[in-house]
Amino acid sequence: MLFCLYLCYPHILSRNPHIALFGNPNSGKSSLFNQLTGLRQKVGNFPGVTVEKKMGSFNLQGEECEILDLPGTYSLYPRRNDEWVSYLQIMGVGEKEKIDLAVVVADASNLRRNLLYVSQVIDLKIPVVVALTMVDLAKKRGITVDVDCLSREMQVPIVAVNARTGKGVDQLKSAIAQVLNKGNVGADFFPIQELAENAIAEVKDLFPGMSNYAAVHHLINHESFALDHAVQEKIENIERKYQFNHTKVQAEDIQLRYKKIRSIMQRAVEEESIEKKKLFSEKLDNFFLHRTYGYLIMGVVLFLLFQSVFWIAEYPMEAIEYGVGWMGTWLGNILPEGWLADLMINGVLAGLGGIVVFVPQIMILFGLITLLEDSGYMARISFLSDRIMRRVGLNGKSVMPMIGGFACAVPAIMSARNIENKKERLLTIMVTPFMSCSARLPVFTILASLIVPNKNILGILSLQGLVLMGLYVLGIVVAMLVSYVMNLFIQIKEKSFFILELPVYRQPRWKNILITMVEKAKVFVFDAGKVIMVISLILWLLSSYGPEGKSAKIENSYAGVMGKAIEPVIKPIGYDWKIGIALITSFAAREVFVGTMATLYSVGENADENSETLRKKMQTAKREDGTPVYTTATGYSLLIFYLLAMQCMSTLAVVKKETGSWKWPLIQLLYMTGLAYLLSFLAYQILS
Repeated sequence: MLFCLYLCYPHILSRNPHIALFGNPNSGKSSLFNQLTGLRQKVGNFPGVTVEKKMGSFNLQGEECEILDLPGTYSLYPRRNDEWVSYLQIMGVGEKEKIDLAVVVADASNLRRNLLYVSQVIDLKIPVVVALTMVDLAKKRGITVDVDCLSREMQVPIVAVNARTGKGVDQLKSAIAQVLNKGNVGADFFPIQELAENAIAEVKDLFPGMSNYAAVHHLINHESFALDHAVQEKIENIERKYQFNHTKVQAEDIQLRYKKIRSIMQRAVEEESIEKKKLFSEKLDNFFLHRTYGYLIMGVVLFLLFQSVFWIAEYPMEAIEYGVGWMGTWLGNILPEGWLADLMINGVLAGLGGIVVFVPQIMILFGLITLLEDSGYMARISFLSDRIMRRVGLNGKSVMPMIGGFACAVPAIMSARNIENKKERLLTIMVTPFMSCSARLPVFTILASLIVPNKNILGILSLQGLVLMGLYVLGIVVAMLVSYVMNLFIQIKEKSFFILELPVYRQPRWKNILITMVEKAKVFVFDAGKVIMVISLILWLLSSYGPEGKSAKIENSYAGVMGKAIEPVIKPIGYDWKIGIALITSFAAREVFVGTMATLYSVGENADENSETLRKKMQTAKREDGTPVYTTATGYSLLIFYLLAMQCMSTLAVVKKETGSWKWPLIQLLYMTGLAYLLSFLAYQILS
């Protein structure tokens, strides 16, 4: 095999063969990638864009092959950000790694549309193997595909595979090996040169060895390719010289390709009358997409999703916290007392604990989201919510990150990658932290117990519970209003296409769910975790040392000094210097508010929101003039502040990672804190 590769592709000898997976959305491409690579994969972003890049490797006749899973796209005429990523990769422009072979995944149940993309890739003159998926689903639809006949007609190897079970994957690997050995490419599927013969010929003179179809795409999209100025000018001159019409050529290209595809399918595909068979998915959609109770069903599903993340993650998170506490005690017993022990326990270990404790929520949330995606219901949620979201500058795909924000903003913001439009994705990222995450719950619980009477309305509805529900609703309302306003000011000009295919309902792939859970956790721990650790160590230094050196009490530390320094600023919203310290330490995590209060009121660092002693201490806390600290006005002011303020370093770290700049997390920090201060001020002044 090596000798043949050297004859056909001598550049491959210096590296492993590079294979890329292309195909339409929902064609089974990612499932096939998981079947080929298993856990031998890594996830990152493509340079310059926030579109997920999945790379992996698999063994091919004793050799390691590198494989890249590209975002789904419907044709070689891109519109969305993720489609441009796939397009530029397959065109081989810029500094992108050369692709030695393209595996195009085609859905047998939607063959006409999928073959359009297959035909376009063929005409780029790169080695191609077609993986035909969803053959079983096609049979249920009354569609029978003669794979051998289709392969002869398309003049490329076509292998039927079941991406969910792995059936046919070995045959696919054999076909890949044969094509790599031969290095041959098929004949032109469609004679594109007939549409602009002279212009194509002159472009090919600029790029010797280029295919006719690649020349057409250079005429259409050369401005987006990494070409030097002189070459760009030459292509522009060719366009003007032959009056090359982009729209006309593109329309004729697609129309004539579909004409030939229709002819091929008449010979290779047998299809029963659509009226003979009504799909199970169509029957379910009559129920789930009903214009009245479809929204009620969606609300129940999302409520159960949020509750499941909260309920299920509670146990592993408690186990992690217990393990971190045990580790801290163990280190305290074996390390000599001093700054090193303090650094290891309250700095490094506390920082690691603050990172790892998020992992259960991240894994569970993405596992459940993947389950909804695999089952086919996720697309229905986006479809139902698009009308509401679009009024405030978002789209239907924004609903899942925002719902996920009720559990934790960190994985929720990461899941916004599914939104193709840059502006809508940015707006979603900027408002998702308004959703009341589980870290706010300890703060809400203890403050509500101080200012809201513990009684029931109508005998069943808890008044404190209604206040908590009101806070969640307020967060949603503020998020919608902020999105509406920011939509007017963010100047990102990109057309918004809500193109959504409703996939059929099917049984989830548990292996795929597990792989996704592991990969998302790794991305968070190794990327955002670095920033969280640095900020945790900075906060440890501020809380452990003061102007006179090592501080025995937090009030004498730099954090304490900062708390007293900001007291004039926070006094108008009803806070004293102790609450000021809590605001500073809460930046590590909002729930730190409880531990900070416990320390300041000499209750102990292990007190939680259910500590009766802490509640009594806070209820009896007095200011210097003898007035109570936690009045109704102060309590509601704090509730609103913790609801709206950006006090989560891990969220800021993830926003920086997802936007690729500190600009947006800094804007987020400033506007959320400013809005929180303004509304807290109004609440305090009105209720005082």
